[in-house]
Amino acid sequence: MPGLPVDVTIDRIVGEGRGIGFADGMTIFVPLTAPGDTVRARIKRLQGTVAHGEIEEILTPSPMRIEPRIADVDASGGLDLQHIAYADQLAVKAGAIGDSLRRIAGIDPVPEIPITPSPQEWGYRTRAEFQVDHESGAVGYFAPNSHRVVDVEESPILTPEVQALLTTLRDDKAANLVPRAAREYRAVSGDAGSVLEPTDTAKSRLVMRQVGEDMFRFSAECFFQPNIPVAQAVLDRVNEIADVARNSDGIALDLYCGVGLFTVSLARRFKRVVGVESMLAASKYAEENLETADLANGRIVTAPVEHWIAGDRSPIGRVALAVFDPPRTGAGKDTIQHLLRLKPAHVAAVSCDPATFARDIRGLIEGGYEFVDVQGYDMFPQTHHVEIVGHLRRQDA
Repeated sequence: MPGLPVDVTIDRIVGEGRGIGFADGMTIFVPLTAPGDTVRARIKRLQGTVAHGEIEEILTPSPMRIEPRIADVDASGGLDLQHIAYADQLAVKAGAIGDSLRRIAGIDPVPEIPITPSPQEWGYRTRAEFQVDHESGAVGYFAPNSHRVVDVEESPILTPEVQALLTTLRDDKAANLVPRAAREYRAVSGDAGSVLEPTDTAKSRLVMRQVGEDMFRFSAECFFQPNIPVAQAVLDRVNEIADVARNSDGIALDLYCGVGLFTVSLARRFKRVVGVESMLAASKYAEENLETADLANGRIVTAPVEHWIAGDRSPIGRVALAVFDPPRTGAGKDTIQHLLRLKPAHVAAVSCDPATFARDIRGLIEGGYEFVDVQGYDMFPQTHHVEIVGHLRRQDA
């Protein structure tokens, strides 16, 4: 019954960073727990035999559990694994990926899933979004699952440059320099300068960031991975898959290409590359980044991937490699079905969500692809989020 406490031992961490345990005939999800914790959880919501609760008391702490750096969870900015030792966080994330592959993709046994750690466990974020509450005067993050702004002076996951931008925003608010219409700001640091601007800015400012041998240009409104060393590791893995795929006949596709992080490297490996991106600002920067790298064999299409791929794509010919890096919601069933029509010899599936990654992988496997391997990358230490790169090969390739 909702409101009643129940004692449960947490078995593992699954989607959205929630601990899962079993007690009194129920499957119980409890956030902010660690595998091996025995907790007294108060049930907040009950759906049949599935219960969602919150910690009322930790009866026996897990060996993985440590003292969190930020005691006030609301002020942490979503650091829902900071109570777990870092090496154990990596194991938890590998387990979450494996759990999704087993339950959703139907892969059993699940292969070993190596996780590349972040060089910095703290102080890694080169971009962030801050909220401003003009009524209370708070400047910081939204509390979890709410629009209440929690006042934050320091955020230990930010790089010093982005922390300085938070301090600047707080100082501006204290001096009444923040317009009342501005309630959300984006802060981005680059190798060349930093940007602090309202998210509704009409023309977002330019940022430049070096990854590998290339300097990428993008505006602060465009998506760019926030943990640069780990972004480099992800790029290296996609390039490794590309080096295998280039032995097959055909072009490379970069779906959801953004500002061209993968497109530029692919253009060095294939005679022709097509990148597809729905955001006009990002696609223009992808074109600029190809031009800056002196690569004339890449073409960028500005269109939603699901619309572009549904059209007649036979003129592009054979596809040796398709890379896709969709939003957290994944590529989706229809996009995967249209991708299957193109019959890429190899697929590099990049994702930041184990569940939607596994769903997309299942569609590819059912369409005639074999699962080669998967690797995790800890783009977001102290949180349940994890970057994933999977390699699939068409069985008749």
